[in-house]
Amino acid sequence: MGLFDNLGTPAAPAAGTGNAVRDIVFSSLPNTLEEFKALPQAALATPFDTAALTVLALCFYPQNRDLSLEMLDYLRGPRPLSTYDKQFIRDRFMDASYVPRSYFVGATPDNDYAPSQPYTLRFSETPYSYGDENYAKLYISSGGADSPRMVQLRLAKDGKWYLWEQFLLSGIRAPESTNLWA
Repeated sequence: MGLFDNLGTPAAPAAGTGNAVRDIVFSSLPNTLEEFKALPQAALATPFDTAALTVLALCFYPQNRDLSLEMLDYLRGPRPLSTYDKQFIRDRFMDASYVPRSYFVGATPDNDYAPSQPYTLRFSETPYSYGDENYAKLYISSGGADSPRMVQLRLAKDGKWYLWEQFLLSGIRAPESTNLWA
């Protein structure tokens, strides 16, 4: 079946309010690029939608690298991944394919980062999230890290929010199943 096996509806969008928390919920997950582009969030109407799809796209990398990169290129709009970007992503997945799953609510080292269903991503904004014109910085917590990670989005002339930068692939605590000492 699919990545975790289930598609999504966003929580109420609105940007720029400061300290807001938004859940993006997927009842099922896409299996193809076409299904990915058919998700309501794929309209890229809010920075929250684009940030959530970024996590989703990264989750596909261990199973289907090409699909994951196609999804990321879609999210980057007029600025596709460079060779360096692709190598960076590849390097981050060498020993830690579980990192993107850790951002789903309920995914922790104790359950090997298996997300709860429905699949929920919880993003927050700060009073400084919209400090630079046409950019948004959103934050998401990982079940295996002590501090939230940032995703930066950029508003384009077409009114869509595109992925500008992501800091989601940094190391986190390893899944409990890999602990050889306990």
